[in-house]
Amino acid sequence: MAVNRAGIVDRNFVALLSGLERGAPRDDLDAPVREGTSLSARRAIDLFTTQVESRQLDLAARALKARNECFYTIGSSGHEGNAAVAAAARPEDPAFLHYRSGGFYIQRGRQVPGATPLMDIMLGLAASSDEPIAGGRHKVFGSKLLNIPPQTSTISSHLPKAVGMALGIARRKGDERISICTFGDASANHSTATGAINHAEWLAHQGRDCPVLFVCEDNGIGISTATPTGWIATTYGARANLAYVYGDGLDLPDAADAAAAAVAWVRLHRRPAFLHLRTVRLLGHAGSDVESTYRRPEEIAAEEMKDPLLTTARLLVEGGWLAAADVAAIYEDARVRITALGDEAIRRPKLTSAAEVIAALAPRNPAEIAAEAVTPLSEAERQAAFHGEDVLADRPRHLAVQINRVLAEQMARIPETLLLGEDVGRKGGVYHLTADLQKRFGADRVIDTLLDEQSILGAAIGYAQAGFLPLPEIQYLAYFHNACDQIRGEACSLQYFSNRQFQNPMVVRIAGYAYQKGFGGHFHNDNSVAALRDIPGLVIASPARGDDAVGMMRTCLAAARTSGSVCAFLEPIALYMTKDLHEDGDGAWCTAYPPADVAVPIGQGRIYGDGTDLTVITWANGLWMSLRAIKRLEAETGARVRVLDLRWLNPLPVADIVAAARASGRVLVVDECRRSGGVSEAVFAALIDEAVPATMARVAGHDVYIPLGAAANLVLVQEVDILEAARALLSRPAAVQPE
Repeated sequence: MAVNRAGIVDRNFVALLSGLERGAPRDDLDAPVREGTSLSARRAIDLFTTQVESRQLDLAARALKARNECFYTIGSSGHEGNAAVAAAARPEDPAFLHYRSGGFYIQRGRQVPGATPLMDIMLGLAASSDEPIAGGRHKVFGSKLLNIPPQTSTISSHLPKAVGMALGIARRKGDERISICTFGDASANHSTATGAINHAEWLAHQGRDCPVLFVCEDNGIGISTATPTGWIATTYGARANLAYVYGDGLDLPDAADAAAAAVAWVRLHRRPAFLHLRTVRLLGHAGSDVESTYRRPEEIAAEEMKDPLLTTARLLVEGGWLAAADVAAIYEDARVRITALGDEAIRRPKLTSAAEVIAALAPRNPAEIAAEAVTPLSEAERQAAFHGEDVLADRPRHLAVQINRVLAEQMARIPETLLLGEDVGRKGGVYHLTADLQKRFGADRVIDTLLDEQSILGAAIGYAQAGFLPLPEIQYLAYFHNACDQIRGEACSLQYFSNRQFQNPMVVRIAGYAYQKGFGGHFHNDNSVAALRDIPGLVIASPARGDDAVGMMRTCLAAARTSGSVCAFLEPIALYMTKDLHEDGDGAWCTAYPPADVAVPIGQGRIYGDGTDLTVITWANGLWMSLRAIKRLEAETGARVRVLDLRWLNPLPVADIVAAARASGRVLVVDECRRSGGVSEAVFAALIDEAVPATMARVAGHDVYIPLGAAANLVLVQEVDILEAARALLSRPAAVQPE
């Protein structure tokens, strides 16, 4: 049976007090708490109270867990010295906290009138819908009032957006805030941490402002794996573009002095710094962690003797600032208050329906989006976007040109838009879709980034939380998978875990799909969208034509601006420069630039033809191939076919799918993605859910990576495959008479 270490840690503190003798009494509380520190006794007592409250919350959580009334037991015991970081910072400094930063959260709450940090945390532990940030969806440290965006149980995936927040702050003249993020020593090894810190250093090396403070709370262990002695200091202690400050988080004055120095350095120099804060992990990794399975009893006991509450209590009593009875009173008073809060929290309401749970995920206001999407440009904005060119009067153009134009249009109309990514500026993008935009809008709005997708998307999240509307670009769909969690775990979860109080609106442009005549192999021809479609709340647009791209981009940016939506804009590379459809020179794939009052509502498809013999459902490259194949089919057989371009992959245009299927009773889905996890599965599921009795078939890519050269055509859908599948489907009876 596991030993109750929470009880032992609690008794250790009580036992210490019984043996402490007060030094010569002192009442000059504004004097340094000990010689050589800037921390006053008054502030030390205040911070000690925070430390005690954080500890009592952990003890209460364990007690409630034993009664099945608490649902989260990763605590902050041993890390209470991080309260000194909050004391050194300002309440307006945005802080991205990991799950052991309870002391920071409580101390910041003590600085802001009206804040109730103890009850906030207790309601989160009890998963109550009254919890003021996540509404019972997760236990997080987060508060709009305290400028603490909520983080889920991250490893270090919040560090890239902390850098982005710093960049957003740096863009605002006179803004003295700094961005703060906390994380553990084990997390410092994660690619998101190393990438984010590298990003900040990369910026500092160029003399660019990036006021971010990385706070590594080093307790020497990650669950059961020890961090090598000296690893953090060796790795981060001597970098040219990263100031390093060490503080002993087990010794409150030392922690306070180090935190004050680090915060002041970042605030003054507007450059990144690394605060290395020594801590100790008490009570194991979490309530379910049996620490004795990987640590010897004497090792656990030795760690418990490093308890920062013991150190602070000894400092205050032996320094003559408080009597042992005063310290005991602080400790027991916190126990009583927090126990009462726990009893109240478990009586508070819980989420009781799926609708309640989902409500905060990705709310959108269609009327507001529609109105925003068709907002016309002023004459000055038109000049900035097009330099006097009348794009409406221009001849029809291909997809790449129209995407470039709509980006210019929207950047001129929406001053907070930022376009960022690899090669988007001076080069104008690898396919020149962002050509000349940097010349028109400047390098501070069309931003060439370092080569790191996690940092690009993380920066976009931070920019968005700082009040901007970013348009990050990922050069190829395959590269998105390197950084998927920045969208899945971070961007798309923010409204959900903040009950819509925080937003990070953005439109992520991704060049994707295959059909590039065999060039580039898998990493330039990825055809898997399953990871995107699996992300809750993500809007996925995928236009095939220039006019649709314009209308859909207007809508995506409108949804981001009005509803905080996160959108992915999947662009078919193979159609960027395509001008013709059926015959060379026919120009049938070029389109006129749509007027300002044209936008494409989210989840609305587009129908080609009115045939009642067969319905083809597809999108992107599949649309181009299907229209070509169907023209041949109709000429050969006399059949009448309609084609539905989905345009939106999430949410799917289900009403359009159902109506198109009922119109013919036969459905052929042309899915250019892989057979497993492709969009065709979702289309069929929608038809089954709606009980549409259609005769159905599909053609889809093989479940394999895309090879080089002509071999690519062996595993991708071809026009002949569409033609053969359509012929076969026409030979079968329709499931119902077409409507």
